[in-house]
Amino acid sequence: MLTELKRRLRALAKTDRAVHSLRFFKTGPGQYGHGDQFLGATVPDMRRLVRSFRELPLDGVDALLASPWHEERLVALMILVEQYRRQPERRAAIYRLYLARTDRINNWDLVDVSAPHVVGAHLETRSRRPLYRLAKSKSLWERRIAIVATQHFIRRNDFDDTLAIARLLLGDRHDLIHKACGWMLREVGKRDEALLRAFLAEHGPAMPRTMFRYATERLSL
Repeated sequence: MLTELKRRLRALAKTDRAVHSLRFFKTGPGQYGHGDQFLGATVPDMRRLVRSFRELPLDGVDALLASPWHEERLVALMILVEQYRRQPERRAAIYRLYLARTDRINNWDLVDVSAPHVVGAHLETRSRRPLYRLAKSKSLWERRIAIVATQHFIRRNDFDDTLAIARLLLGDRHDLIHKACGWMLREVGKRDEALLRAFLAEHGPAMPRTMFRYATERLSL
């Protein structure tokens, strides 16, 4: 099954798109995606492919996560999301695999497509302490997982952890964290504008400019 998945994914490759992705995902020396490699498949094509391989065993998913190809890792994460949603008996194993492979979830799209649906969903009725450990990590991607995972809670009108983790990350130096925090704060504001305004009144002066801009995109200031 894994060999066939890889074959079909390569059949979706487009050289011009791969070249564009190298620039878009900042793969140059010193950039956050340095060294990543792209086949050039589109996200809609990959989502269609996932429907045929969502029963891939976890060892196959793990092998895909180890791939140097960005799209193979993205497909692996899409499969994990599908399996987490559809297979309650495997959720704990999926969550453990996810956290064991955060070094392979190493670009913003990989985090964003998966963190709410695996990490956030798993911690909905459990201790949220793992999120705070991730938020304090030296890994950019683990910190992004921490804040983006809270989107699952926001959708259920549960905002406390989003606000608390955003506070922890106010001093973060990376623009991708500023964007993620601002995005999650904006999502909170869609459901409780007064709460977002109170957060901004307290922390706005200390917020990085990008975080503030993302958080306030829907507000009349």
